[in-house]
Amino acid sequence: MQTSRNFGLPLAHDWHRLPGMMMALSAEARLLALNDALAACTGWQSDAASANGEGGAWLEQLAPASRSALMAALEPACAPTLPAAPRFRVELQFQRDGGAAGWIECQGCWNAEHQVCLCVLHDLCASKLGEQALRAQTTQLRLLADNVPALIAYYEREEFRCTFANRHYAQALGWTTASILGRTAAEVVGERGWQQIRPYIEAVVQTRRQVSYERELRDATGQKQWLEVDVLPNLGDGGELYGAFVRVTDITKHRLVERALRESEQRLASFMDASLEGILFHRDGVVLDVNGPICDLTGYTRDEMIGRRALEFVAPDHVARAQQVLVSGTETRYESVALGKDGRRVPVEVITRSIRRNGEPLRLVIVRDIRERLAAQSRIHHLAHHDALTGLPNRAAFVQQLEQLTGSHRADDAQSALLFIDLDHFKRVNDSLGHLVGDLLLQTVTARITDCLRTDDCVARFGGDEFMVLLTGVTDRAVVEQVAGKLLAAIEAPLDVGGRPISVSPSIGVALFPEHGRTPAELIQHADAAMYQAKARGRATIRFFDPDLASAAYAALVIEGQLSQALATGAFELHYQPQLRARDGRLVGVEALIRWHHPERGLLLPDDFIPVAEQRRLMLPIGHWVLREALRAARGWHASGLALPVSVNLSSMQFQQRGFVDGLAQLLEQEQASGGWLELELTERMLMEDLDEVKAVLGRLRALGIRISIDDFGTGYSSLGHLKELPIDKVKIDRSFVQDLPGSPDACAIARAIVQLGHSLELVVVAEGVETQAQEHFLRELGCDELQGLLISAPLTSEALQRWAARRLR
Repeated sequence: MQTSRNFGLPLAHDWHRLPGMMMALSAEARLLALNDALAACTGWQSDAASANGEGGAWLEQLAPASRSALMAALEPACAPTLPAAPRFRVELQFQRDGGAAGWIECQGCWNAEHQVCLCVLHDLCASKLGEQALRAQTTQLRLLADNVPALIAYYEREEFRCTFANRHYAQALGWTTASILGRTAAEVVGERGWQQIRPYIEAVVQTRRQVSYERELRDATGQKQWLEVDVLPNLGDGGELYGAFVRVTDITKHRLVERALRESEQRLASFMDASLEGILFHRDGVVLDVNGPICDLTGYTRDEMIGRRALEFVAPDHVARAQQVLVSGTETRYESVALGKDGRRVPVEVITRSIRRNGEPLRLVIVRDIRERLAAQSRIHHLAHHDALTGLPNRAAFVQQLEQLTGSHRADDAQSALLFIDLDHFKRVNDSLGHLVGDLLLQTVTARITDCLRTDDCVARFGGDEFMVLLTGVTDRAVVEQVAGKLLAAIEAPLDVGGRPISVSPSIGVALFPEHGRTPAELIQHADAAMYQAKARGRATIRFFDPDLASAAYAALVIEGQLSQALATGAFELHYQPQLRARDGRLVGVEALIRWHHPERGLLLPDDFIPVAEQRRLMLPIGHWVLREALRAARGWHASGLALPVSVNLSSMQFQQRGFVDGLAQLLEQEQASGGWLELELTERMLMEDLDEVKAVLGRLRALGIRISIDDFGTGYSSLGHLKELPIDKVKIDRSFVQDLPGSPDACAIARAIVQLGHSLELVVVAEGVETQAQEHFLRELGCDELQGLLISAPLTSEALQRWAARRLR
C-alpha cells in the first residue's frame, strides 16, 4: 500500500480504498501520492517514496509526447490567480518495468486551497492494443488492396458514393485514395461513363445479384484497353442492400492473346489452304486436320482422313520408321513413301514438329511430294556419270568401275585389257564440216564400238574424241588384238554425210591388267602412252604398252619439270652464231640459239629439250623469253655501235598463238627495240597450215619492220605458188643438204635449185651448217648470199660476239 499524506482533503487518508485509480500531483507534476490501484497498474511510486526522494522520477517513465501534454495541462495551475478551478484530460503513454507500453487516461482538477491536482485515471491498455491491432489489420488490408492486380472500390447505396478505393482504382480514374472518398460514381467515372455503367448498377440494386460486364477504353497512350468489371452487392442478414463492391480487372493481355490466337489460327488456316505441301495434324497418331494438297497427294477426302490413324497412309515397308518417329516425338526430317487411296506409292519427304494449337499439344506433319526432285536427282546422277552426246559412261564413272575391278581382282582371275582409242585428225572434221557433223560422227563411232563388244565389256567416252574400252576375263593377248582389230576396222569404215563419205581412223593403245599396272591411274597412263606410240607409228594402228616407252615418257616428264624450274631460276642462256655476206665476208647478222645449263647434265643444246617443251606447251613461255633476251642483246649491240639484226627460230605453237603479233608489238615497245632488229625464222610446215591466215599474220609482222625467213628450206611442202604470195625476205638451205656439198651431185643440184629459186623470187638465200672450205667455195660460186656455220664461228655469248666482231673490224 502506498503511503498517503493528509493534504487536508476529506478522503485523502482513505482514497486507496476507492475502486478507481487516483493520484495527486503538484503544479510541477511531482507525484505526491497515488493509491494502490494505480500503483498496481503502473508500478509507479510517489515521489516521496522514490529512490532519490526529489520528485519527478515517475515522469521519466512517460513517453516524451505524454510528458509534454501533462506539463501543458498543469501550466494554468502556476498562474498567480485562477478564475476557476482548471480541469484537463490527457492520455499518458508510459513504459512498464518489463519494457511493455501502457496507456492511461488522466482527468485532473486543480485544488487551489491545498495546491494540489487530484487526478482520476482509467486504464486504456486494452482499447489501445485493440486500436493498434485494428490499425495494423487496416494497414495490411490497404497494402493488400493496393497491390492486388485489380481495381477495387466500395460504394454505399445512398447516392452510390465511394467510401473505399484502392490505389490502382483511384489512380486509374484520375483520383487519389483520399480525394476519391465521398464522390459519387458519376463524379468518379464522369457523366458519360456513368451513363454506360448505370444500367449495370441498377441491375444490382434490383436483383441483389452480382453483375459482370466488359468495357473498352483507350489508355493515356491511345492504345485500346479491355476491362472486366464485377459489381458485387453487400447484403445484410435480412437481404437489405448496404452497398456494392466494384472489382475492375485489366484483361487487355488476355484479349490480345485471344486476338493473336485467332489471327494465328486464321493465318494457319490460310497457310494450310495456300500451301502447296501437304499438312497434317495428329494427336497420338490420330488425324485431327489436313489441308487440300495432302488430299490431292493421297486421293482421300478430308473427311476420309480425319479420325483415322496417320500410319494408315504410309507404305507398309516404311511404317516402322514412321512409328519410331511418332513414338519418340522427335522433331526431324526424313524420306518416306505415302500410300495413295488407289494403292500407288508416292515418294515424300516428311517433316515433323511439336506444336500447341488452341492450348493442346499436337504433332504437325508436313508431307512434301519429292517425285520431281528424285527424278531430277536421277537425271543429274545420270548426267554426272554419262556423256551427254553419246550416252556412254563418262571418265568418272569409268574410273570408278575400273577401281572396282582392280580392287576385287584375285591372283587366279583372268587378266583384263584397257584400250585407249583416239580418233586421228578428228579436229579436221569439226573445222571443215562443222560440229554437228563431228557430233554425228562421234555417235556413229559409239554405236560401232558398242556393237563390237560383249555385254560384260565396258566402253566410255573419256572426252573429246577419246574412248576407253575395258575387256574383262581376257586369257590371251591374241584375243585383245583380235577385238582391237575389229574396232579399228569398224571405226574407220566410211560414214555418209550429205551424200559424201567421210571417215576417221583410230589409234589404239592397250594396257593389260595386272601385267601393265595394278591401279586405274597406272593402267590409264600406260594405255595413253601406248596410244601416243601408235600415233607416232603412223596412226590407224594398235600398240601394246612397252615399259621402255614408259621410261622415255618418264624422262620427258622429268625434263618437263626441270624446264619449268629453269625458267624460274634463269638457267637458260642465248648464244649467237654470226652470219656473213658471202661475197665480201662482212658480218650481216646473227642467229640466236638457246642453251640450257642443266643442273646435272651440263650445257644442253636445243635438240635435247625443245621437243619436250613443244609437246608440253612450255614452248610458249620459253619462246617469249628468247624473244625478250634477243631484243635486249640487239639493243646493247646497237648502243655500242654494232648494228646487227638477230634471227630467232619461232615454234609453230608461238606462231599460232592467239594475239601473237600484238604481244610481239608490246614486247618491242617494252624493250625499246626496233622491229628492224628482229628476224623470225619459220618452217615451211608452219606456212602451209592456213595460207590466208598466215599471209595476214606475216603482213602484220612486216608492218612492224620484222623480216621473215624460211628455215630448213627444201625439207617441207611449200610450192612456188605459195611462196610468191607470202611476204618473205629469206630462205635458208638446210644443213642436211650443205653437209654433202660439193661431193654429192644430188645435194649440189638441190642447193643450186634453191639459190636460183630464191633469186628468182628476189629472196636472200642463206646456207647454214657451213663447216669446210670446199662448202664455202662452192656456195660462193653458186651465188649464195649469206653463210653460217662452224667454219665461220661457233655460237657465242653476247659478250664474246662483240669481241669476235671487234677483231674482224681491225
